[in-house]
Order: sequence, then structure tokens, then C-alpha cells
Amino acid sequence: GRLEAVTQQMGYHPQYLESFLKTQHYLLHMDGPLPFDCRHYIAIMAAARHQCRYLVNLHVLQFLRAGGDPQWLRGLDFIPPKLRNLNEINKILAHRPWLITKDHIEKLLKISEWSWSLAELVHAVVLLAHCHALASFVFGCGCEQDEGPGGRGSLKSLSPGNQCFCEATTANSCSQELLRINRKRSLDSCMELDSLRERMQRIHVETEGREETRLLQQEREEGEGQGAEVGVQDGTEHRSDPSMGLSPLTDADGEVTGATNLACYMQDPDFGYQDFARRDEDQTQVFRVQDYSWEDHGFSLVNRLYSDIGHLLDEKFRMVDGLQSSAMAKRQGCEPSVFKRGIWNYIHCMFGIRYDDYDYAEVNQLLERMLKVYIKTVTCYPEKTNSEMFDRFWKQFKHSEKVHVNLLILEARMQAELLYALQAITQYMI
Repeated sequence: GRLEAVTQQMGYHPQYLESFLKTQHYLLHMDGPLPFDCRHYIAIMAAARHQCRYLVNLHVLQFLRAGGDPQWLRGLDFIPPKLRNLNEINKILAHRPWLITKDHIEKLLKISEWSWSLAELVHAVVLLAHCHALASFVFGCGCEQDEGPGGRGSLKSLSPGNQCFCEATTANSCSQELLRINRKRSLDSCMELDSLRERMQRIHVETEGREETRLLQQEREEGEGQGAEVGVQDGTEHRSDPSMGLSPLTDADGEVTGATNLACYMQDPDFGYQDFARRDEDQTQVFRVQDYSWEDHGFSLVNRLYSDIGHLLDEKFRMVDGLQSSAMAKRQGCEPSVFKRGIWNYIHCMFGIRYDDYDYAEVNQLLERMLKVYIKTVTCYPEKTNSEMFDRFWKQFKHSEKVHVNLLILEARMQAELLYALQAITQYMI
């Protein structure tokens, strides 16, 4: 009966949660250019870039529920070339979005058997940015960790895939339409559980042999109180074979879970964030919002190519901007809008996005060092975030206020990725 971990954290700000759930549902479950199974697989690829096992497991199960081919879960080598070609833009968007150019767009759209349409690509780009940013929130708020009752995550290991994001809306006064969708999807999930188990069993049969031996070893290690993913016995490590991809399991209650090797969903795993415009490098062009902004350019383009998503994204950006943060600002000795803008602009600055009308000296005045370290880690390499970092920044602040910071990180990061991708698409179209 516990709330799913992401909605549990966002539930501190129920108005934002409702807006988030509407966007999430529209991206994954409503009419759009991309097939439903591909949407979840793209989400898997995006989450894997940040080693976010929580989101990968969630979308692996939803991918199967959507009728996805279990073979795809063995890794990128087993998916159609069209989908695999998205890997490069996924990698760049996740870590260094300023490197995206119209050439990347042209490569995906060129006429061939595996070409993307503009509408499909926009849908994919929004999904990638959404999942990259959500991975930051997952790590930033501790949803990746199993901390048990009362912990930040309150998350049973590998449980998120058994529950839709929409299933927490009852406790947050969301619209009746969302509640109706939630009830219908909950019913559908129950009806499809047997089919899902059959799919998971089929993967198990296809990967028996070495994999079966590993699972038996895992069971013995679990009985000895050791970890299931990496067991150490007599000085020997037992790891999953990278070629195996998904290892289907069922727990003692018959619930479907998944232990995944995330490396199979990535290429070039060493590619990561680098500081934008290092002092000894001056060739990178600064992105000026006055030349290309969400309000004046990105919104209309994305809404034209993927109907209504622009309105949902815009509502979400406005919602996080409108969240009350008077307590945070008061403790920092400034107005709420000034404090929030400082955080937002600092995040965009790390991605090379600059506002000509902003004095960046304010950032150092408003944001103390521990807060800046936390924001940069969650934004740029969220997989390095740990519970100690969360607990150490702003010890005197409420948990809801810390969640608010993570919501600002989520939305500022997502908008930054979208600005670079949509600008590249615009340049291609011109």
C-alpha cells in the first residue's frame, strides 16, 4: 500500500505532481508518433546512461506489458537499427548536450530504410530528456536506494515496475480523469500479469545454461545472507554475464522482478559530463537564451511536431517556477523568485546556457558551497549522488524543501536538453 517512490517524494508538492503525472502519461501511454514498446525501450536507453536501475527496471516491465520483443532486452545489439541509431544522440544529450548539431539530426532523418520522421524524432528527444532529468530526481531524492520504512526512498528493491506512476494520485487530489486512468491501468496490469510472467519465463528459457547456473549461485548466496547481484565467496566475484542482459526472476510471492545488467543498453560508457567551456578552451559557443528560448522558439516547434506536448511541458515548467519557497528564500535572505532563479540559472550555466540580463555573481552570493556541490552532482552525474550528500546540504531545511530543489534540477535540466536538441532540429529545417 505504500506510494511508489517518485510520486511519494513529489507528493510534497501535489500541484506539481499532478502536472508531472499528466506529462508522463501522455508521453508513454497516449496517442503519439512512436509505438508504445519503443517508448519504453527509449526510456530504458536513457536511464541506463546514468546507471539508474530503478527506472530501467520500471520500463523493462512496462516494455513487456506493451508487447515488446523480449529479445530486445538482451541489449542494443538485438534491437532494430533504427532504434539503435538513437544511441549517439542519447549519449550526447545525457552528458554534453551542447555538442548536438544539425548533422546529428540529418543523420537520423536521412532517407533510408531506417530513417526517422521529424515527429518521431521530437517524441524520442522529449522522452530522452524526460528520463535523463527524472534519473537526476531519482538519485537526488534517494529513490534508487532501498531504505525501508521511514527512509527517504521507502522503496522495496525492484518494486517500481509493478506500479504505474499514476497509482499515487489518490493521495494528492489529482483530477478525476487521472484517477480514472489510474484505476483502468491498475485493472489492466492485473489482467496482464499472467501474460507478463509468461514473457519473463520465455526469456529465462532462452538464456538458460550459463545464466541458470548464475541464478542458482545467486540463490545460494541469498541463503547465506549475501547480495544477489555480486556475491563474494572465497575471494571470487560472481557477476552477471554482460551478454545476458535481463535476468528474469520471481520472488517468493510470485511477483515479477528483474535484475538487469545496464551495460548492455549502452555504448561508450566512459563518455560523461565535462565542464562546459573550460578556461583553456574557448571554441565552444555559448548558448544565449535571447537567441533561442523555450517560450519564443522551442514551445511552438515541439507543439507543432508532437501535438499538445508543448502545452504539457510548458505547464510543468511554469508549475515548478510557481512553487512556494518562501522558507528557503527567507533563510537565504532574499526573495523567493530571486533564490529560485539563482538555482535555475546555475544549472543552465553548467550546460553553457547564459542569460544576458542576469548577474552571475548572484549565484555565489545565494548558493552556499555544499548546495552548489549537491546541485552539480545531481545535475551532471547523478549516479554519484549518495544519501550523505542529501543529508549534509541544508541540514536545517525541511525534507519538502530539499525535494523542491530536486524538482528545480529536474525541470531546468530537461529544458536545457530540449533547447539544444530543438535548436539543432530548427537549424536542420532551415
